[in-house]
Amino acid sequence: MSTEEIYDVVIIGGGPAGLTAAQYAARANLKTVVLDKSSSAGALAFTDKIENYPGLVEPISGKELLNIFRQQAIKFGAEYKEVQVIGAKLKEEIKEVYTMDKTYKARAVIIATGAMGRKPTIKGEKEFLGRGVSYCAVCDAAFFKDKTVSVIGDSEEAIKEAQFLSRFASVVYLLCPSKKLKVPEEQVPPESDSFRILKGVVVQSIEGDEVVEKVILKRLDSNETLEIPMDGVFVYLHGSKPIVDFLNYEVDLSDEECIITNNMMETNIPGVFAAGDVTCVEVRQVVVAAAKGCIAALSADKYVHGRKRRRYDWKTKK
Repeated sequence: MSTEEIYDVVIIGGGPAGLTAAQYAARANLKTVVLDKSSSAGALAFTDKIENYPGLVEPISGKELLNIFRQQAIKFGAEYKEVQVIGAKLKEEIKEVYTMDKTYKARAVIIATGAMGRKPTIKGEKEFLGRGVSYCAVCDAAFFKDKTVSVIGDSEEAIKEAQFLSRFASVVYLLCPSKKLKVPEEQVPPESDSFRILKGVVVQSIEGDEVVEKVILKRLDSNETLEIPMDGVFVYLHGSKPIVDFLNYEVDLSDEECIITNNMMETNIPGVFAAGDVTCVEVRQVVVAAAKGCIAALSADKYVHGRKRRRYDWKTKK
């Protein structure tokens, strides 16, 4: 892709809202790309069983349902990129969305990053942010070449990030708060001198002077305290806070830091829309997120083509 190529719509987030928006946008012949941090990191992907989504005859896992959403979007012509968005410039006519690899330009942007963010909760996490604590392995791995680092988390995303870090760091610890990783056993990398997994441990504090120097852990089964020298800590724990940190307050946020939209998913910036749990919704359900994604795409189509009314996507008989 040329760096100067301009999309009609860039969608940030690959959950039900983002992928539904991609289906509708691509089906309307808008040049569409979905930028998704991880195909397995969202709230839906973590759900064991879905049985109340309209059209499902039998229960399926959230990951299976998400794969169907993704396949539909791609079938209609949307591009799908597994990349982490680290910033955006949204107030110009041509918007820019930044990843580590390239800048994506578009006439419209739909933000659908969900609400699995969290405020710093570990002692020292906030204090050492940017000085050894990070939330993005792809962004910061090169700073820890030949050093000792840890990834806190037990999800597939955490494992992927730990594997990525192992290309740079001399030793990588995967610190799991649960006794079992949330992935099939065959997906867990084998332990070695350079890759170590500690299960059932809680990070009590991240400590150091000017930069991170060590972590203090507690084993849940014995309350034993461990102290491990550490140069970097990558946090992949999840909460329920809207994921908006990469926006740098470009769009209007509520006091709860959710994106404020009107009923048509329009933000305060023309050409920028938001959908799903990242917005100020009272009900967080897959069907609600998908519906809001549809509305955002129809609004984006109206904006890109300068229409006075939205074009509704109904298949008619010929």
